[in-house]
Amino acid sequence: MKYIQAKFILCAMLAVSPMFVSAQATDWNETDSLANEKDPMVQVAFRKVAQKDLLGGVSVVNVEELTKKNYNTYSLDNMQGYVGGWNGNSLWGMDGDNAGYLVLVDGVPRDANNVMPSEIAQISFLKGAQAVVLYGSKAAKGAVVITTKRGNVEGLNVSVRANTGFHVAKAFPEYLGSAEYMTLYNEALLNDDPTAKLRYTAEDIYNHGSGLNPYRYTNINYYSSDYVKKAYNRSEVTAEITGGGKRARFYSNVSYYRNGDFLDFGEAKNNMTDRFNVRGNVDVNINSFINAYINANATFYNSKTAKGDYWNIASTARPNFPEYAAPLIPLDMIDPNATAAWELLSTTSNIIDGKYFLAGTQANPTNAFADSYAAGSSKWTSRQFQFDAGVNVDLNQVLKGLSFNAMFAVDYATSYSTSFDNKYAVFVPTWANYGGKDVIVALSKEGNDEKPGTQNVGGSADKQTIAFSGQFNYQNTFNKYHNVSAMLIANGYQQTVSAQYHRISNANLALQAGYNYQQRYYADFGAALIHSAKLAKGHRQALSPSVTLGWRLSGENFLKDSPVVDDLLLSVSGSILNQDIDLVMGDNEFYLYESVWTQNDGYAWYDGPAGKYTISTRGQNNDLSFIKRKEFSVNLKTSLWNRLITADASFFINSMEGYLINQPTFYPSHLNTGYPAASFMAVMNYNNNKRVGFDFNINANKRFGDVDLSLGVAGTYYDTKVTKRDEIYDDAYRYREGKAVDGIWGLQSAGLFQNKEEIESSPEQKLGSTVQPGDIKYVDQNGDNVIDDKDEVFLGKGGWYGAPFTLGINFTAKWKNLTLFVLGTGNFGAYGLKNSSYYWVDGDDKYSAIVRNRWTPETAATATYPRLSARSSSNNFRASDYWLYKTDRFDLAKVQITYDLPKRILRNTFINELSAYVSGANLLTISKERKHMEMNVGSAPQSRFYNIGVKAVF
Repeated sequence: MKYIQAKFILCAMLAVSPMFVSAQATDWNETDSLANEKDPMVQVAFRKVAQKDLLGGVSVVNVEELTKKNYNTYSLDNMQGYVGGWNGNSLWGMDGDNAGYLVLVDGVPRDANNVMPSEIAQISFLKGAQAVVLYGSKAAKGAVVITTKRGNVEGLNVSVRANTGFHVAKAFPEYLGSAEYMTLYNEALLNDDPTAKLRYTAEDIYNHGSGLNPYRYTNINYYSSDYVKKAYNRSEVTAEITGGGKRARFYSNVSYYRNGDFLDFGEAKNNMTDRFNVRGNVDVNINSFINAYINANATFYNSKTAKGDYWNIASTARPNFPEYAAPLIPLDMIDPNATAAWELLSTTSNIIDGKYFLAGTQANPTNAFADSYAAGSSKWTSRQFQFDAGVNVDLNQVLKGLSFNAMFAVDYATSYSTSFDNKYAVFVPTWANYGGKDVIVALSKEGNDEKPGTQNVGGSADKQTIAFSGQFNYQNTFNKYHNVSAMLIANGYQQTVSAQYHRISNANLALQAGYNYQQRYYADFGAALIHSAKLAKGHRQALSPSVTLGWRLSGENFLKDSPVVDDLLLSVSGSILNQDIDLVMGDNEFYLYESVWTQNDGYAWYDGPAGKYTISTRGQNNDLSFIKRKEFSVNLKTSLWNRLITADASFFINSMEGYLINQPTFYPSHLNTGYPAASFMAVMNYNNNKRVGFDFNINANKRFGDVDLSLGVAGTYYDTKVTKRDEIYDDAYRYREGKAVDGIWGLQSAGLFQNKEEIESSPEQKLGSTVQPGDIKYVDQNGDNVIDDKDEVFLGKGGWYGAPFTLGINFTAKWKNLTLFVLGTGNFGAYGLKNSSYYWVDGDDKYSAIVRNRWTPETAATATYPRLSARSSSNNFRASDYWLYKTDRFDLAKVQITYDLPKRILRNTFINELSAYVSGANLLTISKERKHMEMNVGSAPQSRFYNIGVKAVF
């Protein structure tokens, strides 16, 4: 029923929009327009503010203008290249452990990936606490405010944009072929035990390496061009229609895109993703003092895939498996006289291309290739319907400067999977050799073909969002110089998510009061009274205050007539925000203040006839409280040499206090027992984290004859520190307090053991596996002559929420009708661990090319990889600086060349504007670890995107 309602609302809005457009009324108020380049209006919390009067903690991108020279496919694509404070993952490095920044689309919490760049007018990044305080708890880690396009008063305008391009794979993992793998696996066996029986004979290795019969002696390269394409297509078309008159205006957007896939065989050839979207925004002036708006959006998203997990299997399945049976074997490999084999084969309908049958072994009755050909397919479907409406009432007749705004929104999102789940048989060949030729003389069958033809439905999920805000606004000027503003706001939203008992809620009252004298001296106060059902009664409300003071130095006599400084505004802010988004312990985020009791089997006392004992798993704490974000920030904005250079910079000190702990070390240990598993310890507020950093954004614009040049540089730097942590260690170096929040901890390596004598003379390494020559040697940090977890030290910053330093550079050169745009982004100062299955190889794992540099007695002096082992090698494959690397990189993120056809050529045609462009995205990575960073293991490869597009305006 709800889907019918949503469709009805959308259709009704589109149906009545021409009626609104044809009406006549008073002039449209353009004070909110972005057309005024000198002083554009910026969307902040519950209002728009002239960019000149922003007091810090806010960065803005005019996406509508940006799209004219930079075509993107994702709303937040490389935004760190334009503004400071945003690093692509977070705002000011604030963690996203449980919930990060809040995304608002037209004032409603929505997903950033459900609005396309072509629909967006502006994106505001609200970083500072003073910028988000009015939104309440859920925006305590910042907010990304996306504003969609509105109609205009220019009559009817139709714009059509078409794009097509190719994603080209950057790199594929490199794995050893069968013969090399088998040889090294034998080596691994001997490393573990010199007397061990080899798994593969010399004849086996020769046969697999010769390639004479790849169907019997398999050598599967999962990244071969037989199965994987080097590129796939993405195409998109978008139509925008805007128009209206003085009474009503509308904007509509209809778009469709379709993505292909790298896989090129079986059902996987049909893998695809597509999205169809319709948006309509209508603004109406009802009379001289009331105007209203209606926004509606519908998105239809589908993703079709073959059965199986090909990329994961490609990173784990060894090249010689299944043994002696390639996944696909030609029919002509079967002896014509093998009557029983042919009769058995006649029982299957899965003959591929009329010449291959599905093969396997008893131990491997399924494989990635057979899955794609015979297991069926699945389709993931998502539908989103979004509707919001608002009214603005001018109450000047009641009180000069008074107005009222209200907004109500209802969103529905639903998704589900449909699939055809088939089973298939594989045939196990028995090989013989006649006259030097391998033939199959018999077949046995594993499994049966089953194609029920039933479409299965599963994975159903839905989410409903209801949002509301109502506010009184006051804005007035007294005696020409005293500018006063105020807002009183009631705001809230609630999301109902399937399979979650508790709704996600955010409710608060907010107050904003501002004053400035001649736009020279500023004072702004914001406060939110928030409510959270996560806490016990009596602790569910809190007040979040924020104060900002600003001083426009360029308005003072000593700078007023400066030939250099056009504008210079300094502001300072202090805030304390209360938030409940981190009131989480594991999967539980409600009733944490209550004690929890449960029953279990064991040897304790019995409660009743069931043979159970009752235990406490958590104590009670009615004093559990909000987590606080305490922040001090300084912001500086300037314009120099008649806007030749504009700059915006912020410095911030941010402390998040009161993170939860559930087993306090300062309580007696007998309150928490291992068996029976019981605890009387309560959840408490205790841990604190601190961030200190700065961001900047500098832009330079200059015209040289017919050439316009523009250069922008943006950056963010932040340092994290644990300022309080509940921990007890025997050694000072193990304490997390005083170290980075995003710290990587592990052992310090000292090379590889070269012989048994070195092992015997070194501290004992108690790390789970027997140490032998070629294993990693570690440093005994505490001098107890034992290597264990107590020897772990701080290795470096992980940059989990973004690298410590993020850099963005954008450059635009325009000559007549030709525009060149270049964007580069960089991340510096973080570390990572090479700990994927590509690097950590033991047991029966697949061998990557990295093992060629393994330790052997002959390569001891040059080896960069530990010895191979056919057993578990927990000594080597654990966090240590042996696997540590710097993640520093600089990416050429985008290059686009745009040509606008001169309007004089189009003068006598029905086309008003015509542009064509070519672009490339993710073109180049400059890094010492480029090969590692560009390689995906267990998932589809990274890609470069080459695109060609055309835009026409009618």
